[in-house]
Amino acid sequence: MMADLRIAGWWAGIALAVSIAFFAGYAADWLGASLLGFETSPISAIMMAIVIGMILANTLRLPPTLRPGLDFCASAILRIGIMLLGIRLSLFSAGQFTLVALPFVITAIAVGLFTVGLLGRRMGLSKQLSGLIAVGTSICGCTAIVAVAPLIEADESEVSYAIACITVFGLAAMFGYPLLAHYAFASNPALAGLFLGTSIHETAQVAGAGMMYEAQYNAPVALELATVTKLVRNLSMIAVIPLIGFLYGSKRGSSASGRIDYLAMIPWFIVGFALMSALRTIGDSSDRPLGFLQPDQWHQLVAVLRNLAEYCLLIAMAAVGLTSMFAGLRRIGLRPFVLGLFAALLVGGVSFTMITLFAPRLMAMAG
Repeated sequence: MMADLRIAGWWAGIALAVSIAFFAGYAADWLGASLLGFETSPISAIMMAIVIGMILANTLRLPPTLRPGLDFCASAILRIGIMLLGIRLSLFSAGQFTLVALPFVITAIAVGLFTVGLLGRRMGLSKQLSGLIAVGTSICGCTAIVAVAPLIEADESEVSYAIACITVFGLAAMFGYPLLAHYAFASNPALAGLFLGTSIHETAQVAGAGMMYEAQYNAPVALELATVTKLVRNLSMIAVIPLIGFLYGSKRGSSASGRIDYLAMIPWFIVGFALMSALRTIGDSSDRPLGFLQPDQWHQLVAVLRNLAEYCLLIAMAAVGLTSMFAGLRRIGLRPFVLGLFAALLVGGVSFTMITLFAPRLMAMAG
């Protein structure tokens, strides 16, 4: 009986996220066009999906049986959507974006890891909590926190505090940074995408910000470059996590000696993204794509996969909203909260400054 309820709850959680994603598009159009009177709604469906989800999650008592289905949407469906986004870029374009993003990613990670960790210890926080906030802000949010926690022997409360900080400030950046990026880089949306990809914590939050920017300002390159930049940050875990073990290793007992599974640090959706880019490259390079399609059929297939990617991301964003609970934030305490805020502003500020000063020339050289 309990197994049946869990299965039913899993499906119900997915159904709720899908329903909100479907409704969000109509709600955005109604709110922007019918209620506010704009000819074309300035409000994106992705923003509405997140906001509706957050309102429901924090005003209603959603059954806990929905959580596994929502987590599936916010993780697996999100990753499928990111993988499918690879169909938008050829390998050449993806490689160009990677080369452009790499120096900014390295700079943001280095500044975040060393400065945030040092300040955290000066504030009297544990070495482990300081390290978790530093790595979560600098690399890839909760994924990096969970991967690093056993290596430095962080306890459960430290992991929870770090994840809460990353969630709060990542969500704030997801809504605020697209506006800042457009204000600063309106003439070059590629720079906006680079900024979003280097400065926002979570993969889901970067995808959401990129989709908002694309929908709001009709700039698909912003989403594409933000996605590639974030994938570069994700892959950097392979090189950075051993360094984190050295910098923030536990002194509570024996030194951290956990083995690092490097292969497990390569997310499957990054490999899938590259394969989809390779598929796009092969299909575009032939008069008979994939050996059996007509050119118009190939273009239709690409359009279907692009739309499927965007709808997967929309479902994932609805689930992110539905799992964003703020009731437990009081437990964080002031010092971790201040450190999380400083970390978010530091990485965002460094990214913004570096991109403003150096990215235009680097992109011109790469182009």
